[in-house]
Amino acid sequence: MAELKKTQNIEAARELLKASLEKSKQVGSQIDETGSRLKEINQRLLPLEAEVRQVLIHKTTYARVRNQVDCVIGPTAAVLRVYEVVSELEGTLVSSDPHTNLFAYLSVMRRLEEGLKFLSSHCGLAIQWLEDVVELLEGNAGFVNEKCLSNLKKSMRTLEQLHEMEGCFRLDGGLLPDALDKLEKEFRRLLLLTDNTDQVPMEPPLMLPVSVIQKLQAIIKRLKANDRFERCVSMFVEIRVSIARRRLQALGLDYLEMKVADIDDMQNENYIQQWSKHLELAVKEIFEHECKLSKEVFEKMGSDVWMPCFVRISVESGILSFIRFGNEVANMKKDPIKLLKLLDIFKVLNNLRLEFNRLFGGAACLEIQNPTRDLIKKVVEDACDIFSELPIQVGSQRRFSPPQDGSVPRLVRFITEYCNQLLGEDYKPALTEVLTINRRWKREIFQEGLLSVQFYNIMMETGLNLDSWSKAYLDTSLSYLFMMNNHCHFSNLRGTKLGDTMGNSWLASHDQYKDYYAALYLKESWGKTLLPLLSRKGLVSVSVSRRETSTDSDSDNKKRLKAFNEAFDESYEKQSKWVISDENLRQKVCRILVEQVVPTYRSYIQSYRALVEQDASAGKYVKHTEKSLESKLSSLFQPELTKYSTNKHVRLVGKIKNVATNKFRLTLTAM
Repeated sequence: MAELKKTQNIEAARELLKASLEKSKQVGSQIDETGSRLKEINQRLLPLEAEVRQVLIHKTTYARVRNQVDCVIGPTAAVLRVYEVVSELEGTLVSSDPHTNLFAYLSVMRRLEEGLKFLSSHCGLAIQWLEDVVELLEGNAGFVNEKCLSNLKKSMRTLEQLHEMEGCFRLDGGLLPDALDKLEKEFRRLLLLTDNTDQVPMEPPLMLPVSVIQKLQAIIKRLKANDRFERCVSMFVEIRVSIARRRLQALGLDYLEMKVADIDDMQNENYIQQWSKHLELAVKEIFEHECKLSKEVFEKMGSDVWMPCFVRISVESGILSFIRFGNEVANMKKDPIKLLKLLDIFKVLNNLRLEFNRLFGGAACLEIQNPTRDLIKKVVEDACDIFSELPIQVGSQRRFSPPQDGSVPRLVRFITEYCNQLLGEDYKPALTEVLTINRRWKREIFQEGLLSVQFYNIMMETGLNLDSWSKAYLDTSLSYLFMMNNHCHFSNLRGTKLGDTMGNSWLASHDQYKDYYAALYLKESWGKTLLPLLSRKGLVSVSVSRRETSTDSDSDNKKRLKAFNEAFDESYEKQSKWVISDENLRQKVCRILVEQVVPTYRSYIQSYRALVEQDASAGKYVKHTEKSLESKLSSLFQPELTKYSTNKHVRLVGKIKNVATNKFRLTLTAM
């Protein structure tokens, strides 16, 4: 049973396999038929594929051309519109003038520049795109006709011409350079609005109105946008230098070119006074004005621009000539006059310190700062050196001779007046400041008492000089008169700055010495030699009988009177050449002489009349009357009118051009 079932299964499998083989044969036959058909279809698709590919190529090219044309149309249209505007602006700019309406002119100019800039940038882009389109079309000759291609090339050449327009506008002789030249001309005209050549030098310069400043700033902005800023700055400096220099020269500053030798020989203080006045005017008026103007005009450009401008104006117009003159004075020979001049220089520089720091304190001002600092340093150091050496220098004058007339030596007048000047309001503050600064540089402290001590030393040396000079006189009477004169001179310092510094005890001692030497003079010159000749001892006694005579003979009386006449005439001739400098003292001494001599002479003459009555020839011995004698004695000791002036009118600097100054200078130079 089992075997039968197994056999049946095998037979069924065989039938199934047989049926599958038949089906496979059928499928194979169908596949062979399909392959033949596909090969046929493939052969038919090859031409179609070529045609489709050509269509796609044309479509892509068209899309590219369309895109290129679309890109060119926009810029080209904008360029044409801007070109029309530029053409209108060109005509407007040519027909307008910045002097008539500056801001309208600047507006047109700015818009024209923007239009040209637009043409320059957009024309280049449009030209590039057109070149791409032409290149594309030339590579696909069948896609477009020759007329279209020619029009595109013509348009490209037009754009190239527009592209070159901005360059032509900016070339020399073009529209923009001409417009910029007009702006520079207007800039110059505006800067010269306050330049009045007839203006008095001492008057403050006029400031430019705000409206003019605004115009200048607008012009500067436009010129800077066109690479003309440096030319603008140079023009500003040139114009302002010319104006400032002309105002300075109108003051008469030729003396600033003087050299050391010329200043030293002139010995004239007027140059320093002029220098002080002119420097103050230059700083406070002229350079202050130029600083303010530079700052206002270039304010929007910053201090890095306007400050160098101002410095150039200051230097080129001549501020350094003031500093050079100060150095010339500082290089003079060392003498007391130089000390006063140095203090004059220091005063004006010190008074202008705030202005100098404000105007020339910036980093751009080193060209002015450095020589100014050097001048101040030299002034301070030289002034302190001269002042410290004054006592020694005064003492060195003892080798010179005293005046022959016994008057106050000019050197003594020089020293006392000089000290009064140093202690006066004009110089003492400056001298104190100079000494304080010098001590500070040396890290020392200045004390007010040091100033007084120095003047004590100076006057002590002067007194020693007088003692030495008095011994040079061969005539003792003249020596006493000399000392009387000088002690009177010192006592007259009461109420002066030097007198206040020396003190009342010092002044009182000179009062006493004056009287002491006056008494010695009167005793030595008249009391010992002249008055004894008129004593009553041995004179003729007058009696009613006229026959009584004294023990002395008539001839002795005649000899005595003759001797008196000769002695008086000799003393008068000699002492008429002597001088008592102080008028009050002179009158006092003359009055004492009259009181001592005339009464004695009167008494003698009255006794002598008896002899005249007995002997007519005796009258020829009466040479002087009481009145003539009094007149002669009262006229003694008068100085020549042109020789001296009173203390109140003595002015040291520029007026003491005499032996005293020269001697002092020679000694200082030698030291």
